[in-house]
Amino acid sequence: MNKFEKNVQSKNNDVIDAGLAFIVGFVAFTVIYVIPQVFAIVAG
Repeated sequence: MNKFEKNVQSKNNDVIDAGLAFIVGFVAFTVIYVIPQVFAIVAG
């Protein structure tokens, strides 16, 4: 075991971190898509 494996900075579950990253990315792209759609609908 090397010295980096002995002193781990984060003991969080990687699945939770990956899921959170996916959700944040999905929400960000959804917002980027929704805002122009709202402007298009309002502009008529």
